[in-house]
Amino acid sequence: MAKVNADTLNLTEQVIRTNKVQKTHKGGRTMGWNVLVAVGDYNGHVGVGLGKARAIPDAIRKGVEAAKKNIMIVPLVGSTIPHEQLAHWGASQVLMRPASPGTGVVAGGAVRPILELAGVKDVLAKSVGSRNAINTAWATVECLKRFKRAADVSEARGVAVEDMVPWLLKEQAAEVVELGADAQADEPAGDSDAENQA
Repeated sequence: MAKVNADTLNLTEQVIRTNKVQKTHKGGRTMGWNVLVAVGDYNGHVGVGLGKARAIPDAIRKGVEAAKKNIMIVPLVGSTIPHEQLAHWGASQVLMRPASPGTGVVAGGAVRPILELAGVKDVLAKSVGSRNAINTAWATVECLKRFKRAADVSEARGVAVEDMVPWLLKEQAAEVVELGADAQADEPAGDSDAENQA
């Protein structure tokens, strides 16, 4: 996957999860923080990073730097994702399905902010198994990496898009026939009303 230059994008940062950790030494305990951060431009670019430091501001800064290094391009079809996808990371699983316009982002936990920053507006997502935010975030990123557009797959296989997804052509043809039938049904009704008034 080609590297994306984060400096050319107008990125928004969002903290997904902060986690306080302690390390026990001979002399006592030292406190620390790890912060899960996502960055995106709401237009098909998103990255996730984890920052660790003694103080929260430093951890956030490190997390943002890590996220900017991991930015990837998310292929979108309109306002949704190209196809269904299931990915797992550790004991966390994330399932995503395309949704019709107006559905919104039906997702929770660490999945929702990542999808929103990627620019996905309509999607059905479900996290299964462990609800650990970090593993769920990596599983979400894995899902986004696996998405492919039909045009790209058809080019790689050397097959026309129409031959790859024939059901799509049938659906489009059926919609055209329905629209034509509706238009014809409306016309005579208007003519008969005009004759009755005369």
